[in-house]
Amino acid sequence: MAHVLIAEARFYSHLNDMLLDGVRSALEAEGHSHETVTVPGALELPAAISLAADSGRYDAYVALGVVIRGETYHFEVVSNESARGIMALTLDGLAIGNGILTVENEEQALARADKTRKDKGGEAAKAALAMLALKEQFGIG
Repeated sequence: MAHVLIAEARFYSHLNDMLLDGVRSALEAEGHSHETVTVPGALELPAAISLAADSGRYDAYVALGVVIRGETYHFEVVSNESARGIMALTLDGLAIGNGILTVENEEQALARADKTRKDKGGEAAKAALAMLALKEQFGIG
């Protein structure tokens, strides 16, 4: 079974709790173990995963966070750069499920975070596991 790191940007606690519930449920349903580390915001997620990868303790990773559009360009910077950082790590061979929600408003975030609705946390966990299986299929890692 895999040992998965859940890296969460805990900016909106109530939304993160919902995402975490989905991730943990999906991982535990498949018998995988997990740990969670918290960072200040979505921009810090790629660095946290990179540092964790250097430890060699984890088989896969799930990045969680919520970025809600505000009145400034900051939304685009955080959304784009956190996604770019996660993508760079996946291209380096890490099995990562990207569960960073980038939404217009809290209503959209709630719909996506709730595991009884869109369950984007659970989907991110399943994506990480799918990428781990692909690595194993190719004999990597």
